Amino acid sequence: MTMSIWSSLLAKDQALFTSINSSWTHSFLDHVLPWCRNAQNWYPFYAILLVYLFIRWGKATWKWLLFAIINLTLTDQISSSIFKPLVHRLRPCADPLMAGKVRLLLDHCSGGFSFTSSHAANHFGLAMFIFISLTPVFKKYTWLFFLWAGVIAYAQIYVGVHYPLDVLVGAMIGLVVGKLNGMVFKKFQHA
Repeated sequence: MTMSIWSSLLAKDQALFTSINSSWTHSFLDHVLPWCRNAQNWYPFYAILLVYLFIRWGKATWKWLLFAIINLTLTDQISSSIFKPLVHRLRPCADPLMAGKVRLLLDHCSGGFSFTSSHAANHFGLAMFIFISLTPVFKKYTWLFFLWAGVIAYAQIYVGVHYPLDVLVGAMIGLVVGKLNGMVFKKFQHA
């Protein structure tokens, strides 16, 4: 990719970030989206999901849980340990070129680099894994896990800690890992 194409892509990415973070805002979203991106707020949801699976599958749930943990470990490590150190892209809230243009809705700017979004990778990876492994359980409602991942990923941009491209590539990583891991799980599910 030539430098002019890359520069143009980054400029468009920054412009879209500014629109989402500063123009396409609402006071309701200013309160809800920071809450949505906080992983601790989702612990009750995960606990309810696990209890439901234990009731439905019994001990077989341990195999599902193991694959879910593998899935999260892979998405997180690919994003945090491979892409972020390789690309070294600053977060919008830490980027001197974006100073004065970022509306940070958190009490601090997260440390580390921005590309790719680990939140997006982890949640889209888990959504895809759930879609593949739990469609027989949740039937047509399994797509709601993608909506959940999308809201969390969008919140990363909205609150000022990621650019849209960070989130998009993070989501793609998650979808690929979740699909592969889900396919492996299905092969070993009944073993």
